[in-house]
Amino acid sequence: MNSLDIRTVNVVQYIKPLREGGSLPAIVKADDDFLYVLKFRGAGQGKKALIAELIGGELARTVGLKIPELVFMNLDDSFSKTEPDEEIQDLLKFSVGLNLGLHFLSSAITFDPLVTTVDAVTASKVVLLDSIISNIDRTVKNTNLLQWNNELWVIDNGASFYFHHNWATWENHLTRTFPLIKNHVLLTQATQLDEVAKEFLQLITKEKIAEIIQTIPEDWLAHEADDLSPDEMRTAYTSYLEAKLAMIDSLVKEAENAR
Repeated sequence: MNSLDIRTVNVVQYIKPLREGGSLPAIVKADDDFLYVLKFRGAGQGKKALIAELIGGELARTVGLKIPELVFMNLDDSFSKTEPDEEIQDLLKFSVGLNLGLHFLSSAITFDPLVTTVDAVTASKVVLLDSIISNIDRTVKNTNLLQWNNELWVIDNGASFYFHHNWATWENHLTRTFPLIKNHVLLTQATQLDEVAKEFLQLITKEKIAEIIQTIPEDWLAHEADDLSPDEMRTAYTSYLEAKLAMIDSLVKEAENAR
């Protein structure tokens, strides 16, 4: 077990692809008999999307948002050998090893802003967190939110931290705000940003950030094409989050102006 106690399970059955996701995630069964949505390391954005999903998800949990349990999922090479679909076959082949899974919320429905209103505190938490992690993908077109048991659940944080797709310029992002917050699906309902910001500063401590960053599997941080070592990448993610928290008032002001 690691410091956050994220469990590791083994995939025992590939059930079906979720074709609405750009990266072709799948519903799978694990050896604990639960169903998960599996995010593949071999998908388009690769291991970086898994890192963003892990950090964003555990930060969401830290600030009291609902998020399905995240688990590390071992995938062996047997599944690609029996898969008839070539695209999925390749995905399975390139994803052997450690992947990321989210507990499957059976019968959850996609959040529809025209049908459901969200309370101001929850909306403010989602907006401010997405601003901190630079999540470009929580818009009306693609909410990446679910309604389950009459509660709002946050999923799909994989499009966050987009600075990590070009490590050469990551430090340029330390002082930037997040203008794309203007497209956020919950922005109009986020009327408690000031109060939520104070709460975030108490909850997202340096210790909590360190704990989450340490949870990233070493294997996910190793890319031949990258200039930074895994330890330097951990430092970069940490510095980025600390920088955003230090400028949280600017992020709040930007979101309020956009609203």
